[in-house]
This record gives sequence, C-alpha cells and structure tokens, in this order.
Amino acid sequence: MTTDFLIVGAGYAGSVCARVLADAGKTVHLIDKRPHIGGNAYDERDAHGVLIHPYGPHIFHTNAKKVIEFLSRFTTWRFYEHRVLAQVGEQLLPIPINRTTINQLYGLSLSEDEVQGYLETVREPRDPLQTSEDVVLNSVGRDLCDKFFRGYTRKQWGLDLSQLSAGVAARIPTRSNDDDRYFADTYQFMPADGYTAMFERMLDHPGITVRTGVDFKDVRGDFPGSHILYTGPIDAYFDHCYGPLPYRSLRFDHQHLPDTEHYQPVGTVNYPNDHDYTRITEFKHLTGEQHPGTSIVREFPQAEGDPYYPVPRPENEALFKRYAALAEAAQGVTFVGRLAQYRYYNMDQIVAAALKTAQDLLDGSPAAAA
Repeated sequence: MTTDFLIVGAGYAGSVCARVLADAGKTVHLIDKRPHIGGNAYDERDAHGVLIHPYGPHIFHTNAKKVIEFLSRFTTWRFYEHRVLAQVGEQLLPIPINRTTINQLYGLSLSEDEVQGYLETVREPRDPLQTSEDVVLNSVGRDLCDKFFRGYTRKQWGLDLSQLSAGVAARIPTRSNDDDRYFADTYQFMPADGYTAMFERMLDHPGITVRTGVDFKDVRGDFPGSHILYTGPIDAYFDHCYGPLPYRSLRFDHQHLPDTEHYQPVGTVNYPNDHDYTRITEFKHLTGEQHPGTSIVREFPQAEGDPYYPVPRPENEALFKRYAALAEAAQGVTFVGRLAQYRYYNMDQIVAAALKTAQDLLDGSPAAAA
C-alpha cells in the first residue's frame, strides 16, 4: 500500500500526528490493534446509557494554550475541576493533602500559616530527593506518608515508595490552604461530547485512512517506502531484544447502580489502606450527565495485562535507554507517546509531544526522521 505515513496507534499521539500531517497534505494510514480509536481515552455508553471510560478516568487539564487550541478544533468543552477524597479510617479526606485534610484528620483548627508550621515540625528533611519516599517524607512526614501514600503506592506499583523514582510522588502537591482541586492547571475541561467524538472529528480527513483491529506485526511489511510513526511499547517494536521493559497494568471492574443518583460525593475516592483496589470513579461527576442510575469503576493494579504505566525506576530507565539508542539509529521510523518514550505522560503532554513530532517531520528534522 502506498501512503506517506503509517501510524501505529490511534490514541492521542497517533491521532494528533495524523491530523497535523494530513492538514499539511500528507497521506496517512492509521492502525490500532484495538477495535476502536482513542486509545485509553476512548469512551462509550454502557448498557444503561451512561457515558463511561472503559480504561479508567481521563480528566483533561493543561497549562499549554497551544494544546487546548488544537483540541478545541474538534470539541467544545465542559468546565470540570476534578476533586478526589481518600478514605483514611472512617473519614473521607481531601487529596492532595491540604489544610482541611490536616485539620479534620487530627482534630485541629490550624490557619494556613500554622499548617506550614505544622508540616515543618513533622517533615523528615531528605537531601537529595532520590526516591518517592524521600519526596513524601521531606514534604509531610511519616504519619501522613503512611496514611495516604505508602499503601496506595504498594497497590498501584507493586513496589514500596522507597523503590520508586522521585518523580512519581513529586506529581502530587501539598497545600496549606483549602484548595481541594486535584489539579491546579489553567485549563480544566472535559470534552462536551466525550473523548471518542473528539477523536472521530480529529481523524475525519480525506488524507487519513483508519483501520482498527489491526496488529502492526501483521502489516509491518505492507507499506514499503512509508515513514512509520510508532506509538506502541518501544521494546515490542524491537522484539524485546534486550528483554521486556516493565509496565504496570490495570483491571477494571465496572458496575451500574440503578436508582442511585450518586454513589460518592466526588468524581474519585482513593483507598490507600483498604481493599485490593486503589480507587473508585463515578463517571456522572466527570461528564455532568443526568441519569436515574449511576456507573462506577474500581481499579485493580496488576503486573500482567495491557501496558498502562511505565515503572519509573533507575534500572528500568537504563534498559529503556538501550532501546532508545536502537530507536535513534533506526531509519524511517519515529517514536512518540507514553509507551514509545517510556514516560509517565499526562494527556496534554502527549498532545504537545505529538504536535512537535509532526511538525519536525514536516520540517525534515533529522531527529524526527530517525
């Protein structure tokens, strides 16, 4: 088949690149081994008519104006600020930790300044901050670490905080005020018609051909002369020649509750210390839809299954760099996205990386053409 680009993976990275390249007059053939577009951000209506995220909650937030402007070509938005509570004992407390969290947990009535002072008395200074345990203990001390972070991390990653790179815990701030938003980004929205509708519009272009249910390995030799843009696991592209890169997977338990307006007070409730699952998300909070029942999902992290999260540890990064060297030397292929770059990217970071990658390809950048 003749096409300028074969793009492997119809999630954010592949779809954004496809649209930018097609807008520039290139022909694109986009494939995905799943039976749908949108990657993990794909959404659909369940059997009861509630819009759900089959692969767990996806909440869009960004500080990048160019990212929101690009996506706004394909969707209108619903304003939504995500809020998360964590169950600690019998209490549901805000996470990230803020003034409300500390006052309610310990029966205090501290002001903002007093919260800062309190945290100074309980924190365990660590320098350098090499692990996630260092980050959390340096910020909030041992008791808050054990109540909110240690158990959750063990479930989520199958590792202790001390075994994870510092960047994982650094993603979660600590606040001395009452701001209970999970994210503090300038732009916090949900696609008004859902993510799948946004992807459908993005890929609706005469220069883009889409085929789902197609595995790259089955068509790898069918596109001679086409530049490959690969968004899957980088180790799989090279047939795991150095051994598999570790990824964390998830199992999702979806449930519909009839005649229940809301199951929980916020979009997501974390369970750091109880149950085998890490969190429960209720989708009606995210979408704002009205329905006499409600649909929820419980997330069970696991070692086996589809790759969701690169496991951020120094030895894994060293293995990735061996694959990255192969990628740099490869001709006619470009790697972009969370799995291809073995990075724990948010959605907006993937969009930004894809926009740059596509533009580099159009500009003939040597790095993009590798």
